[in-house]
Amino acid sequence: MINIIVDNEKLLDELVLVAKLFYTEEEMVSLDITFKLEQTTDALDIHTKVTNSLNDKVFENDGKIVDTKFPIRYQKRFAKLCLFDCLQDLFPDVKLPWGSLTGIRPTKLYYELIKENNGDYMKAFNQMMSTFKVSYEKAMMVKEIYKNQQGVIKNEHLVDLYINIPFCPSKCYYCSFISLPIDKCRHLLEPYLDALIKEINATKELIEKKNYIVNTIYIGGGTPTILSAEQLDRLLSHLAYKVSEFTVECGRPDTITEDKLKVLKKHDVTRISINPQTFCNKTLKEIGRNHTSKEIMEAYKLAIQYDFNINMDFIAGLGSETVPTFKRTINKAIEYAPDNITVHTLSIKRGSDLKTNGGNTSIVTDVEKMIEYSANALKEAGYKPYYLYKQKNMLGKLENIGYFRQKPCLFNINSMEEFASIVACGANAISKRYYSLDNKIERFANLKNIEEYINRIDEMIEKKNQLFK
Repeated sequence: MINIIVDNEKLLDELVLVAKLFYTEEEMVSLDITFKLEQTTDALDIHTKVTNSLNDKVFENDGKIVDTKFPIRYQKRFAKLCLFDCLQDLFPDVKLPWGSLTGIRPTKLYYELIKENNGDYMKAFNQMMSTFKVSYEKAMMVKEIYKNQQGVIKNEHLVDLYINIPFCPSKCYYCSFISLPIDKCRHLLEPYLDALIKEINATKELIEKKNYIVNTIYIGGGTPTILSAEQLDRLLSHLAYKVSEFTVECGRPDTITEDKLKVLKKHDVTRISINPQTFCNKTLKEIGRNHTSKEIMEAYKLAIQYDFNINMDFIAGLGSETVPTFKRTINKAIEYAPDNITVHTLSIKRGSDLKTNGGNTSIVTDVEKMIEYSANALKEAGYKPYYLYKQKNMLGKLENIGYFRQKPCLFNINSMEEFASIVACGANAISKRYYSLDNKIERFANLKNIEEYINRIDEMIEKKNQLFK
C-alpha cells in the first residue's frame, strides 16, 4: 500500500508513477509519502519524506530551485526527481535503466533538454544521466536515435493519415487492444467497413478544406489483412494520395495471400509489417497464434517479390522463452534481412489474457539479456535504431525499439515524437492536432466499441471536425 500526502493535487498522479517504479503490485510495500512544494518569490522549495512502515525506515530530502518562473511541467519534473532520490535510497537494490523517467517518450525529453541547453546535445546527454539517472547505455541509445531522426520534416501543414482495422484471426495472450477475433464478429466486418469509408471520405473533405498535405498513410489494427482481397481493394480505393510512405500492417502471416499483396501493390503501398513475434513454434502456440514459423517464412518469401519495405516485430519475454531461444529468433530475423526490425519488451497489460488469466513470461534477468543481445546483434548486422517508446508494466522496466537498415518508418517517428498531426479513422483511432508554435498537442479518440462506433459514426466525424476547425 502507498499513501501519498501532497499539498498540490496536480502532482499526485506523477508521484504515484515514480513510486510504482520501485515495486510491483504483488510485492508487500507500505509507504507513507509526504510531499510539500512551495513557490516563493524567487525559489521553488521542495520537501520529501518517505517512511517504509514495514521496517520504520525514513528518508527525507529538501530541494531549492532558484528561478522566478515555474511552468507546471517543471514543477512536476522537480517533484518527481526529489521523490525518486528518496525512493532510491530506500530501495538501493532496485536497478532502473531508465532512471526516474515514467513517460513513454524518452527521446522527446531529449529534444526538450537540447532546446533548454541552447542546442548543446552533449549537455542534454549528460543531463539525462546526471539529473534523470538514465543509464549510460540507454542515454546512448536515445542520442543515437536523435541523430537518426534528423532530417524529418516538421510542418503544421503535413499530416499523417491513420486507419484502424480492429479485427484479428485470434487473440494473443498479451494483447489489450480492442481487436476482436474474427470468428466472433465476422457479422460486423461489412458494417464496419461502411462506417469506416464514410469517415475516411469525410476526413478527405476536412484535409482538403484545411489545405493539409498527407505525408504518410498507416493502416494498423488488429490485422488489416484479415480483410479479403476484395475488401482491401474497396478500402484502399478511397486512399488515393501520393505520399512519402504508405504502410499496411499485414501482421499475421496466416492472413497474407498473393491476391492481397497484389491489391496492396496496385494501390501504391510501400511498406508492410509481417509480425512473427517469435520463430519458436512452441511459443507461438502458447501465446495464442494459429500459425507456424514455416508460414512466416513462406509469407515473407511471397512478400519480397513485390518490393515492399518490410518490417518484422519481435517480443522479448514471451511464454517460457529463454535467452538462447530469443537469440535464435533474432539471428533468423537478421538472415531474412527485412528493412525494419522492431524489438518489443513484453508488457503485462490490463485487459490482456496474460494479466487476467495468467500465463508464462521469461524471467526479468533473461529479458534484460535478450534486449541487450538484440541491440548488439542488430548493430553488427548494420541496423540502426530510429525510434523507441516505453509502456507501463514492461518486464524489467525496459523499452520497445525500432531499427532500420536503409529507410526508417516516418509514421513511427512522427507518432512517437509528435512531430505532426495525425488524422485518424476507425474504432479507437486517436487523432492528434499538433501546434508547432506552442509545441502543443490536442487529441480526440473515436469510440472503442465497434458497434457503438458504427452506430455513432456521424458523431465521430463531427468531433474530429471540431478538433481540426
